[in-house]
Amino acid sequence: MRRVSLNARLAQDASSTAEIYVALFTITHPVLDAPVRLSTDNTERLSVEPLMYGTRSTWLGANPATEPFLFVLASTILPSDLDDAPAAGNIILENVSNDIAKLMRGFTNLATIHMAVVLADTPNVVEAEWRDLKIMSHDINAGEITLGFSREDIEDEYYPRDRMTKDRFPGLHR
Repeated sequence: MRRVSLNARLAQDASSTAEIYVALFTITHPVLDAPVRLSTDNTERLSVEPLMYGTRSTWLGANPATEPFLFVLASTILPSDLDDAPAAGNIILENVSNDIAKLMRGFTNLATIHMAVVLADTPNVVEAEWRDLKIMSHDINAGEITLGFSREDIEDEYYPRDRMTKDRFPGLHR
């Protein structure tokens, strides 16, 4: 069972509410100096020149004063319910800067993405989160960037991991 805060439950049960759900994203990769923190809500103005909005949250140990989650125009394509399709999702970011595309094309191995859902009024209370997902693909065009993410393929795990020797598995050799 998933734990949900009272404010989120009241917002879900109300016929109308002022509560806003916000998705927070943290993208990490060894090439990056610091994690990329993104938010789907322009909760507060972070700077005037350049004009930037974002959300301040302590999720994943971020310092709200110095490491805000930057507002980005984002949408998603809901995953299908097909049995043969892998458990995967997509995030579509508006391509507002050429630096984003240059950064995405610079990766040679998989980046990790963490996602959380919070309320705009209580950004430190996580309603739901998904961690350690891998960015499997990216599609870049002039208007948008589509990031495809999924869990790490189970086929990439070594099997059997250990040899079935007497020292490693004494219960098998009685």
